[in-house]
Amino acid sequence: MPLLLLDLDNTLLDRDAPFRAWGERFLDSVGAPPADIEWLLSVDADGLTDRWDVADAIRGRYGLSVPAIDLVEELHDGVVANTRLDPLVACALRIADDAGWVPVVVTNGAVRQQDTKIRRTGLDRYVADWVISEEAGVSKPNPRIFALAAQRARMPLRGAWVVGDSPEADIGGASAVGLPSVWLHRGRRWSDTRFAPTRSADGLIAALAAVLAG
Repeated sequence: MPLLLLDLDNTLLDRDAPFRAWGERFLDSVGAPPADIEWLLSVDADGLTDRWDVADAIRGRYGLSVPAIDLVEELHDGVVANTRLDPLVACALRIADDAGWVPVVVTNGAVRQQDTKIRRTGLDRYVADWVISEEAGVSKPNPRIFALAAQRARMPLRGAWVVGDSPEADIGGASAVGLPSVWLHRGRRWSDTRFAPTRSADGLIAALAAVLAG
């Protein structure tokens, strides 16, 4: 029974749409022009920018007196409230489980946000366990976080696959630990010359199909 080591944001759960939905409502509430959503998306950088830095950038651009901590809380709550588990993703995870694979989430990020999304969406019913970098004390692409995921599932890393959308964190991490991987390209072209994914796919369902077929 091999492991499926799965990224969370923009892999198991769509993050783009929830963040955009929150951002559009927030910008409207402060009287910003609708086009500013593109600025906010660029500041967010696909979730890679620290939440406090995003809050400070918003406060500075719009001259807001609201404390940064309140903006961080609103950002967290807004994204979580808009996050949904795609029923087709849930079905694909069930199929993988029935085929003998053990899905484990391996995600970078804060425990509060990532754990809440996993539980609130019902994703916890479709995975064996999850490891969050803040709690683990180590982040992808460090191979230790994948080893911790295997320990959490009480299974060996040998035979596992890594699936995710980040070239550096997911595919670089898989390469560092010597595991095959599937990259969710999201319309991008692979450009890193240091390593490469074993397979590429346009979404999680296609990625799991590639793993099961491989």
